[in-house]
This record gives sequence, structure tokens and C-alpha cells, in this order.
Amino acid sequence: MTKALFGPIDQIGYLVDDLDRGIARWIAQLGVGPWTVFRNVSLQGRYRGVEGIVTMDVALSYQGDIQIELIQATNATPSPYRNANGTPILGIHHIAWVVDDLGDAVARASANGLSTVFEASNPATNVAYLEPEGETGVLYEFIQGQGMREMIVAGAAATRAWDGSNPITTIG
Repeated sequence: MTKALFGPIDQIGYLVDDLDRGIARWIAQLGVGPWTVFRNVSLQGRYRGVEGIVTMDVALSYQGDIQIELIQATNATPSPYRNANGTPILGIHHIAWVVDDLGDAVARASANGLSTVFEASNPATNVAYLEPEGETGVLYEFIQGQGMREMIVAGAAATRAWDGSNPITTIG
């Protein structure tokens, strides 16, 4: 039996055209909440060789121990959140693992045939998105950030205790 190289999946990411409507759908249709919303998030990085700053609004909730991330891209910078003609991509986007050493994770994934399409950072986190050659669609993300694992554990616990009240907390 083969062991998962990076451990259990920590996050599933979805791209939405309107973050508030996306959150409302997840609450009403799936009962997922509460949500923590981060407005005006920016990442400085390189997407397919092009440098840029990507901005977005992000919402996080949990299903069991897996973090659900909703992302609404808020600028037109080339990024993994837009297709080749600049139109926002919508729907399931990536699965992710929190790692202690981003460089090591990317090197191991690359050795297994994945190619880096986006590397970016901000003061809180460093990320890399990778894809297998010839396979478009869902990307694989590795996330390194101080306190990320603890945030996931705390968020999953908050979801288990959630009584349906106060469904959204906005930070920033």
C-alpha cells in the first residue's frame, strides 16, 4: 500500500464570482459554516513566468477536518484564478496540503512529474500551485505559513460546535 506523500488533504479550494453569494450558497444548500472572511488579500508572485500582484477576497470554513476555501479574484493580473483570456475561472480549483517546508514539498512533487505554475507569498503565507503535464483542471497547492495547522484545527473545532448563529466573521 502506498502512503500519501504529503499526508491528508488539508483544503479544497473553489473559485466564485461573488464571495458573499458563494458563502450564502454553502450555508443554505450545504449547511457549511461558520465562515471567516478575509478582504483585500494580496499575493506577490509569478504565474507561468509572469510577475504580478494578485488580489482576492477569501472565505474559509470547514467540512470535518478539511478547510473549504472560497476565492473571488478581484483584479485582472494573470493568475491561476483566470483563464488564458483573463476571464475568471469558477468552480472547484485546487486541493491543498499545509507543509512545513514549501521548497521541499515542491521539489518532491516536481520529482513526481508535477510542474509549478504559480508561486507567491505575502507576510502570512507562501504558496505554490502545481499541475501534472497534459492534465488541466484541478491544481495541487502547497501552503507554508506560521500557525496554519493550528488555524485548521481551531476552525474545524469551531465548525463542530457551530449552532448556526453568527455565520460570518470578517477580518480586514
